[in-house]
Amino acid sequence: MNRTIVYAKRNFMETFRDPLSWIFCIGFPVVMLIIMSVVNSAIPKEAGNTLFRIDNLAGGVAVFGQMFIMLFTAISVAKDRGSAFLTRLYSSPMKSVNFIGGYILPMIVTAFIQVIISFAAAVIVSLVVDYDLSIGSLLLASVAVMPSALMFSAIGLLFGTFFNDKAAPGLCSIIISVGSMLGGIWFDIEGVGGIMKKIGMCLPFMYATKVARSTIAMDFGFKAFALPLMVVSCSAVILTIFAGIVFGFKMRADQR
Repeated sequence: MNRTIVYAKRNFMETFRDPLSWIFCIGFPVVMLIIMSVVNSAIPKEAGNTLFRIDNLAGGVAVFGQMFIMLFTAISVAKDRGSAFLTRLYSSPMKSVNFIGGYILPMIVTAFIQVIISFAAAVIVSLVVDYDLSIGSLLLASVAVMPSALMFSAIGLLFGTFFNDKAAPGLCSIIISVGSMLGGIWFDIEGVGGIMKKIGMCLPFMYATKVARSTIAMDFGFKAFALPLMVVSCSAVILTIFAGIVFGFKMRADQR
């Protein structure tokens, strides 16, 4: 456990040594929150749009921000593999579980910080637009979205293990774009229906958004909260186990 924590500290500091990482990981979601709130204020109330209302927007942006956690996990793993840093560490007493925990733990911590900052910005926006946003529900949501943070970290670990530091970021960017659309962050995918809704229901992104939004709305019904949370949690566990197996296989292959 101590080895995992030490390695996690190293990865946390290494990932965010570049100020641009903080800007994209924390600043960009907050900027999007503000921009979409401005867009919402320009939409006539007669249109009946609630997607960009601050309570719905806060949940969507929280999940959107977590997608960048996937990106930074992939970059961190791919860079270490490309520089032969991991190869040298393979000769140490560390096991694959220590490496996996060392990459995922700092990303979970970062995701929590990211969500807290995004929700703090949402509270400020709610005061400006005069909307009653419950701080208690936001605190619950900051915990409820942690399974999706684990899920995105696991996806990033997979990409970083499979691809080099040039290919992994591009592939993660594709997932961010696809996840934003099929996750229902920027438009109502269920309202659109058709093939997009069917594809979205087969992927975990939409369920991650539902968990965040239903928690903020304090709607803990089975369809709104429990089922999406189960889908996201199961996806996180499966992807983490799969990423661990793949990483362990690559680790043994590199030692030969």
